[in-house]
Amino acid sequence: MPTNFLINIVGPTAIGKTALAIELARHFNTEIISADSRQFFKEMKIGTAVPDEDELAAARHHFIQHISVEEDYSVGDFERDAIAKIEELFLRKKIVVMVGGSGLYTKSVTNGLDDFPEVDPQIRENITSTLEKEGIEALQQKLKDLDPDYYKKADIQNPHRLIRALEICIGTGKPYSSFLNLKKAQRNFHIISIGLTAERSIIYDRINQRVEKMVENGLLEEAKDLYPKRHLNALNTVGYKELFQHFEGKISREEAVAEIQKNTRRFAKRQLTWFRKDNSIQWFDIAEPLEQIIIYAEEEIKEKVDSP
Repeated sequence: MPTNFLINIVGPTAIGKTALAIELARHFNTEIISADSRQFFKEMKIGTAVPDEDELAAARHHFIQHISVEEDYSVGDFERDAIAKIEELFLRKKIVVMVGGSGLYTKSVTNGLDDFPEVDPQIRENITSTLEKEGIEALQQKLKDLDPDYYKKADIQNPHRLIRALEICIGTGKPYSSFLNLKKAQRNFHIISIGLTAERSIIYDRINQRVEKMVENGLLEEAKDLYPKRHLNALNTVGYKELFQHFEGKISREEAVAEIQKNTRRFAKRQLTWFRKDNSIQWFDIAEPLEQIIIYAEEEIKEKVDSP
């Protein structure tokens, strides 16, 4: 039986996952794996709410600003690197904490990635051409026709996710969703998943306040520096793409900030929809005392250690 434990902290953006991860890491004297795909990039600090210097000093973090927006870094790359780092940490620690709101990235570590068949590369080229000529709406409608189940839960504003799903649908003649969750990777450690949540109005208020704070901290200047690289995949994300529209004169500064808030709220809703489907997650309201979460984690560890 495995004797090591990964405490996996999930939840919507701005809910307080970083603070909880740090408290748990300090309590268990361990380190943190960041599974927030937006925080991987060195150039994107303010708009992705990277932990501040005090937070980074309170507990050692891994996979925070470790690559450039210029680099290609897939979820498969993260799974490989994160598992290697976790195994390395287990040589010194019995418990490791992982935190992130990127559901696909946390899942890659806890469950492994789904296996997909190889498809003709020409299919991807054709879909990309459709995107360029007809816009993202054409891909959204195509996915809705070919795989309505995946369409309901997919991030349909992400062109790369749409292209990936459609190339599988077209290349295999089967829905993309039919290839999901076919097998689960065997990990040689126990996983304790903890979710943070709150009333929707509270989550939305926290998001609105966070965006305002980002603007105060220099988000516009950060986005302006990144504007010449706006074509990169890493920058096709909330907090930057809205400001790029502002720089192009399409919307005002106030409209851009309001759009960031609105799109972040939508993102949080999708995050909750994703995580709510995982029955292994134990949810805690942010109003609950930290001690309750620590007690839960300790009891789960004890129960698994004592199990034959």
